[in-house]
Amino acid sequence: MMNLLNLTLPELEAWMQTELGEPKFRALQVWQWIWQRMARDFEAMTNISKACRQRLAAEAEIIWPEVVTVEKSTDDTTKFLLRLEDGALVETVLIPSDSREGVRRWTQCLSSQVGCAMACTFCSTGQMGFERNMTMGEILGQILVAREHLGDDRPDWPMLRNVVFMGMGEPLLNMRELMRSLENLNNDKGLNFSPRRITVSTCGIEKGLRELGESGLAYLAVSLHAPNQELRARIMPKAARWPLDKLAAALQSYPLKTRERITFEYLMLGGVNDGLDQARELAKLVGDVRGKLNLIIYNPAEGSPYAAPAEARVLAFEKFLWDRKITAIIRKSKGQDIKAACGQLKAARREEPEQN
Repeated sequence: MMNLLNLTLPELEAWMQTELGEPKFRALQVWQWIWQRMARDFEAMTNISKACRQRLAAEAEIIWPEVVTVEKSTDDTTKFLLRLEDGALVETVLIPSDSREGVRRWTQCLSSQVGCAMACTFCSTGQMGFERNMTMGEILGQILVAREHLGDDRPDWPMLRNVVFMGMGEPLLNMRELMRSLENLNNDKGLNFSPRRITVSTCGIEKGLRELGESGLAYLAVSLHAPNQELRARIMPKAARWPLDKLAAALQSYPLKTRERITFEYLMLGGVNDGLDQARELAKLVGDVRGKLNLIIYNPAEGSPYAAPAEARVLAFEKFLWDRKITAIIRKSKGQDIKAACGQLKAARREEPEQN
């Protein structure tokens, strides 16, 4: 049966007209029930005729990712382990941010693949290997799960304000479903996120980068982590297949809106990329790009060869960049105690084998 989470609004309109003989406005009503009112049952759609609801139930379904576990950090960061229809497991994270008028706001870190093919040496997800791409319904279903958890049912004043594609997987290696997800996110009749509240993070994939920029559907973050090709090849071997100088050149001509900047993510690894020599190379690399740097302190993982940098080195690194008029911000990691921080997502828990 058709899972309606996997259809864009135009696709839903075409499907309902062809399969059910229903007009476009009926599809819009169903769409809003799914994405704004978070309906999981056609019977809840009270402004749709009973006959239409019965035909929908016979031909389609609304399937959310299943929540397996929910873990809450001491800083309120919340991690969900989700099971998809085929039993695959992924993780998504809710990160608390500011509070306004007594309402806490949240950012959600979305996964786009089950596992990751990039195999970055410092990333727990990368050590999982790659299983498969996620569908649009699976990607955006993470948002429905999070909003239900938060009781976030006010489209005009949402608690979930930002989404970042920084979870499991490399989004640009799932380009078709990524773009469909972004179109859905931007639809003002559905989830209604502004592009400035959506960030797509990539480690640097040549194919798809320009398409993302020209779409204007999201802001860009680049997982850099190394200031030269040699080091990048050592710690990010697959990402380094696109040479760093060519990536930098592509970013210099990347389409940006007024006031928009590229965010560079730089994970600081103790004794590896956190010295002033690396800071000097980094300043040269990004100095001609309209961007800002997020400096991220490494979160140690079991069996990892890396360690967190010393605080003094981090502060010296940051100061060096600021002295050269490069915006650099030390980003505070959240959710470390539940392995929900940057690079820690793994979805390690597997289903038990069935008993005969």
